[in-house]
Amino acid sequence: MSRIGKKPIPMPAGVKYTVSADGNTVLVEGPKGKVTAMLPGGIKLAQRDGQLIAERENDKQAAFHGLARALVFNAVAGVTTGWSKDLDIVGIGYRAEMKGKNTVVFTLGYSHQIEFPLPAGIEVAVDPKQTHLTITGIDRQKVGQVAADMRSLRKPDPYKNKGVRYTGERLKKKVGKTGAK
Repeated sequence: MSRIGKKPIPMPAGVKYTVSADGNTVLVEGPKGKVTAMLPGGIKLAQRDGQLIAERENDKQAAFHGLARALVFNAVAGVTTGWSKDLDIVGIGYRAEMKGKNTVVFTLGYSHQIEFPLPAGIEVAVDPKQTHLTITGIDRQKVGQVAADMRSLRKPDPYKNKGVRYTGERLKKKVGKTGAK
């Protein structure tokens, strides 16, 4: 049995779920909005004692049991508390600022500034020093993808430790080439 698949999903007050007619998607509605999650074939959702339980029809769906439970749990957590990722910008002159409400402008040492349009449902907060970003939203996959896309604009350099990195990310600093003497 899947250890993750067996864990029940707590359903807070004000959260409702609806399984589509074909059984492939779940729509979770809560105080922060609506999120759809994929539901693999052969996995059913049952509600008992105010908790959701993912059940599989037979052992052929064992590989998807934990995945289905995790996707539904992420949707429930997203509509109640939301998801966030933090990024740090390290480097002299490197910074980010908001342009309007849906665009982040990065200055990352290139000859031009990079304008990053935000997808729907994602919000970004930039601190006053312009070197720390907080990406928030209700869809965990979308929050993580936007954070990864922003990080890829200037990945952390292992030689100079400059670039865009996740908060708390540990970099292994490499030694540059030494001069011949």
